[in-house]
Amino acid sequence: MTETAPDLSRLRGGAPPRNHDARTIAALTSNPGCARRGVMDAAAVDKDAVARALGFPAPFGQSQFAITRGNAFEAQVKADGCAELLALLRDRLGLTVPEVAYDDLESVAGNDARELRHSRTRRLVAQALESGDGTLFDHPLLRLEIAGHPAYLEPDVLAFQLAGRLHVIEIKSFAVVDGQAEPEQVAAAARQSAVYVLALRRLVADLGHDPARVSHDVFLVCPENFSNRPTATPLDVRPQLAVLERQLARLVRVDDILAELPADLSFEPGEELAASVRAVEARYAPDCMSGCEMALFCRDEARACGRTGALGRSVRDDLGGVDTIGAALALADGSLPPSDDLAETAEQLRAAARLRAEALGGKLGGVA
Repeated sequence: MTETAPDLSRLRGGAPPRNHDARTIAALTSNPGCARRGVMDAAAVDKDAVARALGFPAPFGQSQFAITRGNAFEAQVKADGCAELLALLRDRLGLTVPEVAYDDLESVAGNDARELRHSRTRRLVAQALESGDGTLFDHPLLRLEIAGHPAYLEPDVLAFQLAGRLHVIEIKSFAVVDGQAEPEQVAAAARQSAVYVLALRRLVADLGHDPARVSHDVFLVCPENFSNRPTATPLDVRPQLAVLERQLARLVRVDDILAELPADLSFEPGEELAASVRAVEARYAPDCMSGCEMALFCRDEARACGRTGALGRSVRDDLGGVDTIGAALALADGSLPPSDDLAETAEQLRAAARLRAEALGGKLGGVA
């Protein structure tokens, strides 16, 4: 545990920490410069609860029907020590999968404390790597460093060892019809699976083994043709792994952010919640709407302040250090003298303003 742990616990107020999952980590890496999300996720703050308390509930989420269907399909695939899954890997993919040992790591003797589960996961993975025997793990509890702070990752995933290499198996309830699945759903599954692969590789490396013993080939298990019959497809997540590692390395450091924040800051619901959230700088972009529970609040804030990020990430990046729409317009019409570092941006804005004026003038003149 790092020295920031007491500060991060304080940020949650009296609320328990919320576990990360692959979706939240994949979403976090899509906006690595957002200090607000970096702090809230590192502190395991329940962002959905905070957003609801602020009056801006998250605009996304699975339906109860989809959750129930997904749980039922997963239970079917994992029943009897994953007998159906192993048969699927042998018959559909032609893998030479021997009899394997099955370990359910969801609890330790009925105790689901995270430290116990992580310790048992670490111990069993170490034994499997040393012996090389075929071993299958259900619900391993891993840790992954997020913005300088170790965060627990509780994957709803299986990992099995074949020919000395660990493989991740991702179980999803979306259908594969005639060998094809919805591309966006497959892409999301690949990003989430890459998180699991990276976390397992970090654990394997920490145990003194080659992280390449965790394969980049993931097996995606889905219902076939809208039935309950599962099918399995290999999925190479090397591109997603490369992006994930690069983005995690760019994440803002929580220690640096905390040093600039008030010592009594807390995200506990109450009259000061909105002010506490605004005390941590956000980096809003429309892309946030699909992956961050705080998106509606941050969008409202960005619009009220005239932030350039509200126009899209590409616009904000093109404008460089120009943070507000008002400043951009002032630079464009020459009413705001640019600093040396904004001279080139200001010239581009003035050129764009001239082109716009010419285009509008020509159109109006033609109509007249």
